Amino acid sequence: MTQFGYTLSSEEHGPTELVEYAQRAEKMGFDFVSISDHFHPWVSAQGESPFVWSTLGAIATATDEIEVGVGVTCPTIRIHPVNVAHAVATVDVMFGDRFTFGVGTGENLNEHVTGQHWPEHNVRLEMLEESMDVMHKLWTGQTTSHYGEHYTVENARLYTVPDDQPTTIVSAFGPQTARWAANHGDGIWCSGPKGQIVEEYRDAGGEGPAYTQLHMCYAESEDEAVDTVHEYWPNGTIPGELGQELPTPAHFQQAAQMVEREDIAEGSTVTSPDPQAHIDSIEQAVDAGYDHVYVHQIGPEQKQALEFYEEEVLPSVR
Repeated sequence: MTQFGYTLSSEEHGPTELVEYAQRAEKMGFDFVSISDHFHPWVSAQGESPFVWSTLGAIATATDEIEVGVGVTCPTIRIHPVNVAHAVATVDVMFGDRFTFGVGTGENLNEHVTGQHWPEHNVRLEMLEESMDVMHKLWTGQTTSHYGEHYTVENARLYTVPDDQPTTIVSAFGPQTARWAANHGDGIWCSGPKGQIVEEYRDAGGEGPAYTQLHMCYAESEDEAVDTVHEYWPNGTIPGELGQELPTPAHFQQAAQMVEREDIAEGSTVTSPDPQAHIDSIEQAVDAGYDHVYVHQIGPEQKQALEFYEEEVLPSVR
């Protein structure tokens, strides 16, 4: 059965607001929420970027049943995998069986801040594999030492650990990483209804859940929604690999100057106030093979969008 979720956008909302939106999503019948892990927003207009692990602790105590995932963390450069493993173990204990840990190779926007070199994708994938190996060892609760190519761990032991290994879902935007995810993760995480990603994952033997995020903006008119997306989320229309390579919000703002309102209106972000447009987008993702589909309402009008989905969209897709 397909699970439907709601995005908690750390780039656009403060921590207290994110907790409130998680509570509302639970009350309104969403199956899960996914919260982003960023050091910077994409562009300054978004205006926020709280530390996700603090926010997750608050959400754990403020909700009862809704599943919660972090989509996604890069446990390689900005934060050492020992510290990520520590954070994940604590949060997983707090949520019980409601937590999912998403991992990916990251973006220069968030990872360059410690001054370390930003490597090419294949090296980042090697780092992610080694990082995941370190974290899985630490989650056993046993004393761990590790002397690898990228990380050193000496006599580290986590005393607060969940009974089972945390569920770890791997982000993939291309076929190489999708196949890699089949061998190294418990599921796959994507953005948009990319059917090839799921096919590559399944063909490589992946049997876990498949998550995808759909971007939308609900407003009273389509013009208003397009204006909101153009102001708050122009980065979603920037093509190619720039999203992984640009280092600061200022660079994204410069790149976003090339994005016109027409690009947004003609793009994949749903900006229509017609419920059927949102329903069609979700059904397209389900048809592409995703069993966990979650929506991202762009901009400040979150309560209005939650009510719209509760009343007009969710009843038609369940």
